[in-house]
Amino acid sequence: MVKTNWKVFEEDYWAISTTLQELLKNSNATSVILLDKTGQLISSVGEEPRFDMYSFASLCAADFEANAQLAKLIGEKDFSTLYHQGSNESMYLARVERDIILVVLFDKKTTLGLVRLRTKKAVENLATVIRGLYDKLEYENEEYHEELGEEFTAEAELEIDSLFSD
Repeated sequence: MVKTNWKVFEEDYWAISTTLQELLKNSNATSVILLDKTGQLISSVGEEPRFDMYSFASLCAADFEANAQLAKLIGEKDFSTLYHQGSNESMYLARVERDIILVVLFDKKTTLGLVRLRTKKAVENLATVIRGLYDKLEYENEEYHEELGEEFTAEAELEIDSLFSD
């Protein structure tokens, strides 16, 4: 089961915020978002998106989970990163820890290579903070590493289908 009610200590808040701000600046991204795999927004920095952030976070989490299932189908354990390129805007998603996803939104002012390079360092920093936070909150290893059941996956697929149906 995934914990969804986040409690962040002040020192962890500042460590997360500083890492996200550095990533934003050093990658020349427009926005950086941290969320958990349930779609709960943890933190965000940068330009305020022109869309509903909570719906976006949920869709990013579902996207990551759908791609995890695709990875398993082709014999991979997981995909640790995803990249979606648009004509003007793009997004790069990276797994920080099993339950945490980092999303970087960027435009033509930067390159995928720079975003990937800077995100790699940010993921390392954030992973250290998140693992420490889990330890502080005394999450049990089995509790936050539990696999999603088939029923949840089927429900998530139906929900995604309903979002994009006419």
